[in-house]
Amino acid sequence: MIKFPVLPRSLQHAASLTAVCSVLALAACATPPAEPTVALKAAEQAIAAADRTRIADAASPELSEAREKLTAAQAAVKDEKLENRMIVAERLAIESRVDAELASAKNEVAKAKAVNDEIKQSTAVLSQEMQRNTGAK
Repeated sequence: MIKFPVLPRSLQHAASLTAVCSVLALAACATPPAEPTVALKAAEQAIAAADRTRIADAASPELSEAREKLTAAQAAVKDEKLENRMIVAERLAIESRVDAELASAKNEVAKAKAVNDEIKQSTAVLSQEMQRNTGAK
């Protein structure tokens, strides 16, 4: 009969701990990622915010693309055949949010430019009036 050496208790505990950690690590790898609800909700909110600023779809390809990516993300969550579907869905949801935020930012820039142009025009008119009034005296 073969006799195995008896390990000290501390080594037995270390070996047990290593085995448990290995099993947990394997289980973590086997668990699919959770549904990207936070990313989906953030994308929905960004699109809703862009809608509230009254961005026309025809004038904003970014907002149209954001809607398409959100729809694709929601479909990816439900697609059982898609490998890494939750990762794909989260990526699409993040891209959707970014596109919607870009559409909102471009809309704000356009509004600010319009206000700036109006102020420049008003200033030019006032300057002409001042020159006319000072020349008439």
